[in-house]
Amino acid sequence: MDKRLLKQAADRIGGAKTILVTSHVRPDGDAVSSVLAVGQALQDLGKSVQIVLTDGGTPDTRHLRGSEQIIRVGKPPVDLVITVDAADKNRCGEALSEFPNVDINIDHHITNTRFAAINLIDPDAVSTTAMLTEFFPALGLEFSPPVVDALLTGLLTDTIGLHTSSMSAKALRIAADLVEMGADLPALYERALLRRSFEAMRYWGAGLSKLQRNGELMWTSLSLADRRTADYPTNDDAELINNLSMVEGAAITIIFVEQADNQIKISWRSQGGDHDVSKLAAQFGGGGHVPAAGAVLFGSLQEVQDKVLQAALAYLQGTPVA
Repeated sequence: MDKRLLKQAADRIGGAKTILVTSHVRPDGDAVSSVLAVGQALQDLGKSVQIVLTDGGTPDTRHLRGSEQIIRVGKPPVDLVITVDAADKNRCGEALSEFPNVDINIDHHITNTRFAAINLIDPDAVSTTAMLTEFFPALGLEFSPPVVDALLTGLLTDTIGLHTSSMSAKALRIAADLVEMGADLPALYERALLRRSFEAMRYWGAGLSKLQRNGELMWTSLSLADRRTADYPTNDDAELINNLSMVEGAAITIIFVEQADNQIKISWRSQGGDHDVSKLAAQFGGGGHVPAAGAVLFGSLQEVQDKVLQAALAYLQGTPVA
């Protein structure tokens, strides 16, 4: 990372009194953990901080300290706007509706559009929280116990427990550093990756009952009706996609999650990172990484599913993806 950019970011943070920190809509564990880690570290410096997520937090991060501070819309004025784990400003949703400009953008997605005044981007990082662990000293931020817990939680969730194809010796050393700083690896692993609510399990049941396969392609869907029946509280897939991606013989796994307002959230996973699903997501205005990507499309569940599955099958059959 360019040390000049880190110095510029540190200077902007040092000179700001009121700061807004946000991430993308329908946040995953890395997004929530990143905003909590940065937000609380800034508060430890005496800054006034708004921790903003358009869709709120996630069930697997509610145990993290600071999650009760999350609000859904930022309120001006602020001196500084920071986005974390967001590849595109528009992906932050209503959180930034009152803020046309982003000052600092910290992210690890290869599809990042570099939309801020200062862009700290590392596509080789396994998670944004891994990047933050490296950057905190240069940014003048400290590692309090709540911050360390959030950083390790984000690393764990984005690597599905340190075992995705993106894992490296460097990433393991970062995890070890966080453990040495006091993070309880077994407890955080259980809370983020193993423990699930009764409602989430009922929701999974709906998705599992519709699981289908065509050669190396596997998929399922979750409708709004499924969510209501299970009484599942948020508009994600309860991490079902990460479990489905382990099914033997499924090179690419896709889940379609129906949202309000005629929108469908699509998540792609590539087993072992053998296929670059970010290219498939890019076809539909989305993005992500080689082994994991996502997008949101307008249309009915069936319409979107037919279109996306056709593209995935063509890809697996050797048709080039632009």
